[in-house]
Amino acid sequence: MQSNEKSSAAKTCVICGKPQDEKFRPFCSKRCADVDLHRWLSGSYAIPVKEAEDEDGERDIPKPPDDAA
Repeated sequence: MQSNEKSSAAKTCVICGKPQDEKFRPFCSKRCADVDLHRWLSGSYAIPVKEAEDEDGERDIPKPPDDAA
């Protein structure tokens, strides 16, 4: 069991670099967890996406609604 304790003690908070707390892993505190959540909610973090392509290799662009109806 000592090897597990050493490996978790060596890991650091992804926000501030302090040692991780098991209760808030991978962070050291609720504050750092909240900082990370704020970054996700505010759009600071983003997951890149690739635009969809049709079978003919062109991008799928939605057409505007028909106003003649």
